[in-house]
Amino acid sequence: MSDRRVVISGIGVVSPVGMDTPTFWRSLTEGKNGITRFDAFDSSEYDCKIAGEIKDFTPAAYFKNPKSAKRTDRFTQFAMAAAKMAVEDSGLDPSKVDPHRVGVMIGSGIGGLYSMEEEAKRLQSRGPSRVSPFTIAMMISNMASGIVSMEYGFSGPNMCIVTACATANNSLGEAWRIIKFGDADCFVAGGCEATITPLGIAGFASMKALSCRNDDPGKACRPFDKDRDGFIMGEGAGVLVLEELEHAKRRGAPIYCELSGYGATADAYHMTAPLPDGEGAARAMQIAMKHAGVNPEDVDYINAHATSTPIGDICETKAIKAALGEAAKKIPVSSTKSMTGHLLGAAGGVEMEACALAIRDGIIPPTINLDHPDPECDLDYVPNTARQQKIRVAINNSFGFGGHNATLIAKEYVG
Repeated sequence: MSDRRVVISGIGVVSPVGMDTPTFWRSLTEGKNGITRFDAFDSSEYDCKIAGEIKDFTPAAYFKNPKSAKRTDRFTQFAMAAAKMAVEDSGLDPSKVDPHRVGVMIGSGIGGLYSMEEEAKRLQSRGPSRVSPFTIAMMISNMASGIVSMEYGFSGPNMCIVTACATANNSLGEAWRIIKFGDADCFVAGGCEATITPLGIAGFASMKALSCRNDDPGKACRPFDKDRDGFIMGEGAGVLVLEELEHAKRRGAPIYCELSGYGATADAYHMTAPLPDGEGAARAMQIAMKHAGVNPEDVDYINAHATSTPIGDICETKAIKAALGEAAKKIPVSSTKSMTGHLLGAAGGVEMEACALAIRDGIIPPTINLDHPDPECDLDYVPNTARQQKIRVAINNSFGFGGHNATLIAKEYVG
């Protein structure tokens, strides 16, 4: 099992800063902000009126049968779009691989919130007979993974992990584990989310989790800054093709990097708050480093979970210090959420793609809006401007409500 190496051979992204990989990556390296006032619904009565919203999205363009798009929720449509891009990017031809050896693992933290709200309104206004027969299928979180497998005929392991904002990292990590174990040669894996809805915004705002800097959307998401006041909701999908190395080489697939480590832990502490000392997150990083066979001084970059919440950013800083010791002071850390907003269950997928591209191009995307550093957040957060630097090892952190911690490690591919 340990001899089976896993590589990333395809990337697909739907994000507030780009609907394709080149645009997404250019936006991140240029420090482009994707936060605006959202148009999804009338926000006049809502405390938060800003988000990382996907605009001008045409879901039918990503389905073999355009009618199928109408029978899926927005989160599944995002997943299908990102999966199609990733499969095409990898050059994976469904007719030339064993479909039983290709799995799909695309998770969502919340699932079909759009459909749930729309059908609940229809139930109340028009009665039970008017509720769509597709309601349940559109709502359930596993449908994104199921629809992608049906679209391509991939009949290997298929499941949906739901671990809030750690969802995509857990999905990628468990797909990595299954490939290493030998039960699959390839996975289409990642996360998707679409929660810019009345209930989604109202629910998070009621928790006091969202920034309400409505008069200045471009400056609202500011991880590690002392003036941060909450996260900004984002939507989209990050889906990657993971592949056993020899399988990828035989078909001449492009190789972005090697996925070499995965750590998953629980805080077992609080529904929404992380452990104050970051111990659970630190253990996830340490487990991932052990799997990857790397030491703290080998790490060249950390894509932080860093959502721009007052407590969370401090706890992650403590976790990085605990996991990497003295080396932490020398490692560049950045939060691409400062540009995309927080894509919840899709966040880890989009951020794993940022890590893969950073390794490929030797560019560290910045943390924008870091104008007044918090004294308790005292690492190198690559403020406001991208940095050219060789990256051989990158860490990707994702932490979710419920105390879920998931860390992935990618390495530069060396044949």
